[in-house]
Amino acid sequence: MKGSYILIIENKINQNISIGKLGNIFFKKGFYIYVGSAMNSLEGRITRHKRSEKKKHWHIDYLLKKTNTVDIYYKQSENKEECKIAKEFSKEFEIIPSFGCSDCRCNSHLFFGKLKDANKIISNLKLKMFKKN
Repeated sequence: MKGSYILIIENKINQNISIGKLGNIFFKKGFYIYVGSAMNSLEGRITRHKRSEKKKHWHIDYLLKKTNTVDIYYKQSENKEECKIAKEFSKEFEIIPSFGCSDCRCNSHLFFGKLKDANKIISNLKLKMFKKN
């Protein structure tokens, strides 16, 4: 299965986190929304994000080590739609500059905001919840 996904991440404390080449970033307590894609194996990418032990490869790997993933949503698609989805979140959410978007022209693929507002966008985009195992 190919497509895009969203990780809903809870940061339980205000903290600085070292994010690879981006350096130290201050993360406020609250909810973050990360938008990604997997055009080879959506299930494989999501399963990798859920693992606690893994080599840090992407910006999100550094953040997930210090936070908790609350929910995961996905949209199956033959076309890469992560930038389109990220644009929807950027309209209403605070962006974390340059996070997760080194391979595109977006300002960010990580957003900070209220969970209820994220759920509204997720519903409008018709994303499905990834079942936790």
